[in-house]
Amino acid sequence: MTASPDPEIRTLLSFLHGQRRHVLGILDGLDPDALRQPVLPSGWNCLGLVQHLALDVERFWFRAVVVGEEEVINALGDEGDAWQVGPEVQAAEVLDRYRTETDLADGIIGATVVDAPLAWWPHDLFGEPHLHTLRDVLLHVITETACHAGHLDAARELLDGRRWMVLS
Repeated sequence: MTASPDPEIRTLLSFLHGQRRHVLGILDGLDPDALRQPVLPSGWNCLGLVQHLALDVERFWFRAVVVGEEEVINALGDEGDAWQVGPEVQAAEVLDRYRTETDLADGIIGATVVDAPLAWWPHDLFGEPHLHTLRDVLLHVITETACHAGHLDAARELLDGRRWMVLS
């Protein structure tokens, strides 16, 4: 994808790319069983969190909300709870889906002006809009991805002691 000419979008996208790299990087080297192992009382696992990021974050916010892809909007909820990954689903499938959705989102981001109004809003989920432009969605997704990257940091440390970044 060609970089966006808008300096603000380039900056926001660079922060989002950093968070996405963190999500995949902290999981690098975990075997499929560890990716599925719940480590917190709530029961979620790393693979479920990545699937949530792919479907409920990247696909939802960029493909549904920003550009209003009818196919995505109409399919919302068809896959059940994104946090639950069936035993028949390979870990590589989930990680590849995340990469695919981030690539699709980057294409949308690069083709959309920062102040573009959103194409669709999920009133049934969130009531009146509280996000209004691509900028708003980018900031929301950066925040959510960073929050979940932190969750993955904690999970990874509990699983095998690995830590992503330690500043001393």
